[in-house]
Amino acid sequence: MVIGVLTLHLHIPMAFSLKDKRQVVKSVTARLRNEFNVSVAEVGGQTVWNEAVIAAVTVSGSRDYAHGLLTRVAQWVENTRLDCELVEFDIEFV
Repeated sequence: MVIGVLTLHLHIPMAFSLKDKRQVVKSVTARLRNEFNVSVAEVGGQTVWNEAVIAAVTVSGSRDYAHGLLTRVAQWVENTRLDCELVEFDIEFV
């Protein structure tokens, strides 16, 4: 069993308040859950209004499958989300 953790560091340039940021983060996390069937949570930067750190987690029997899935998640955020910028991402395995 492999547990893969993807950490996404996002910049949200159009967020001028925590309420604006919360809208973007809720939208991103909900879409990731629906599109990729991963567990998602905001894990850092909760008090900064234009940055967010989001983690997505998957459990798999194959390390290659988990890595591929989490890579697709990061690419999806980078390519389809116009309301935030993917600054960096990191994939770790437990």
